[in-house]
Amino acid sequence: MVVEPEHAAVNGRNRSPRPPRSHREVADELRSRIRSGQLRAGQRMPTQAKLADEFGVERGAVRQALRILQSEHLLVNVSKGSPATVADQPEGALTGPGAAPLPTTVALGPRIAAAFAAPRVAIDALCLTSVSLTLAMGEPLRQIHAGRIKPARVDVRVLLPSGDIDLAFPAPVDAGSDGRLQRGWLANRNAQGQVLRHNLLALRATHGIDVNVTFRALPFTPPVKLYLLNEAEALFAYYTLTRRGEEIDHEYLEMYDVEGTQSMLFPFGQGAGLRDTTFVEQSHLWFNALWETISSELLFTN
Repeated sequence: MVVEPEHAAVNGRNRSPRPPRSHREVADELRSRIRSGQLRAGQRMPTQAKLADEFGVERGAVRQALRILQSEHLLVNVSKGSPATVADQPEGALTGPGAAPLPTTVALGPRIAAAFAAPRVAIDALCLTSVSLTLAMGEPLRQIHAGRIKPARVDVRVLLPSGDIDLAFPAPVDAGSDGRLQRGWLANRNAQGQVLRHNLLALRATHGIDVNVTFRALPFTPPVKLYLLNEAEALFAYYTLTRRGEEIDHEYLEMYDVEGTQSMLFPFGQGAGLRDTTFVEQSHLWFNALWETISSELLFTN
């Protein structure tokens, strides 16, 4: 069984019932349906009323989601009137090497899915948590379970910040915080990592795929995220800090934080020119150096 990231337990407890979906979550689900072929090029979308009923949201949230997909050139004819239409789009036009940077939620999933079409899959990731990677794995896992693809081997290596360090972010604006942000980040890091590992290792039993998943801990807070796919692609993004507020344990807390799922991913491809090729090669050297020197064993414990 594939465990969805939003259902991951934190600190050993099940989360409370899921709140209403945001317009971004609606966009993510519709985007996945388009990328997977469930919604085909030229096909008319369900009406906004039907989508609002399906996702349990207001029509305004549906319209916002449709506009996001229109801005990504996945939909055309988005209006308050007739249903939108799935755009005619060449495979990989928005996400191939040399393409324009796109938010992680848009770009990472299709590239991960494309990487899984190879007989041997090799994915290296350096990030703050593994939530984006865990979400992006959803589509190739669905394709494997549907019998559309079956790689012979999958190797995944993930570098995450150690739970023993004081994180640079998320960080409270008020330096006198009692560590709640650190504990919340650590619980999220552990939960997401465990879901990612469980979903991938389950392929051994269900499909006989040789799967290896390894995590190591970094002694610093990474200011960037990096994904290396099959030694052929590098996807790079900056973590951009913003100030925001959130209610934690019934108290409003101002913090400096990042939204990694929205970080703009810059794609580089092996063989797509000297600049891209050099970036991919140097990114592998950098990742391997961190992996083999200052990183340490990572255990998903608090």
